[in-house]
Amino acid sequence: MTTRFLPTEWRDYALLDSGHGKRLERFGELTLVRPDPFALWKPSGDPRAWARADATFEPTGRTQGKWRSAPGTPNRWPLRYRSEALDLTFGLEMTKFKHVGLFPEQADNWEFLAANLKPGDKFLNLFAYTGGASLAARQVGADVIHCDAIRQVVDWTRTNMERSGLDGIRWVVEDALKFARREAKRGNTYQGIVLDPPTWGLGPKGEKWKLEDQLIDLIDVVASLVAPGGFVVMNTYSGIPPSALETMWSLALPDAAIEAGELCLRAQAGHDLSTGSMVRVTRNA
Repeated sequence: MTTRFLPTEWRDYALLDSGHGKRLERFGELTLVRPDPFALWKPSGDPRAWARADATFEPTGRTQGKWRSAPGTPNRWPLRYRSEALDLTFGLEMTKFKHVGLFPEQADNWEFLAANLKPGDKFLNLFAYTGGASLAARQVGADVIHCDAIRQVVDWTRTNMERSGLDGIRWVVEDALKFARREAKRGNTYQGIVLDPPTWGLGPKGEKWKLEDQLIDLIDVVASLVAPGGFVVMNTYSGIPPSALETMWSLALPDAAIEAGELCLRAQAGHDLSTGSMVRVTRNA
């Protein structure tokens, strides 16, 4: 049976319902409707709840769209994540790419980091986006490097760091694979590494990125950066199955323990919505 990695500590976020290719979510005080290609079933909740949503994302192309919002709905707002180990605050925003600056399913990984990092551990977040993993690692005292090719999202993370009362994260605005290769040449290693590579994209100088063309190289390079006893958390929203990721990592780190599965969100009605494939790889000490 496929392992399902599910966040369980959210108070200010909830997947209210999903179906017909969409999800109905609560982010703090706002309810949003966003597309989701894996929500292939019929919604199970009250149809009126969907109609009452504060904002609905309407695609206008393959990767972009616009928000239709109720009067008075803010375009930006804060969201807090609290658990026994963590207390983080994020600034959210309705973007033209349907994202709001936070992937709530990643909270399960934040808890994993909090449980497996200790003060002074070196931690690397590649393809780091707005930095939930960077904040979680820093809050438990890790020495954090946050690497993303887009300066805007790095600046977004810096704001999230300040909102969360943290400091000391090292920012790297660069292609993640290029940075990882340089770190390997320097002989640097890390106790923890998180990577969430995009399916496709453009670098800061217009370089084209396609995950299938880079995946083996990426895994081999990152494997060389894992310290003995260290770990890697990798997930992808590209459709690559967990078994394929497990195979590639077992070839790259034959001595590692690997847990593979799907990163999911559980709706209030009880069903699980898969958001992507994930592996947790722990190298022997």
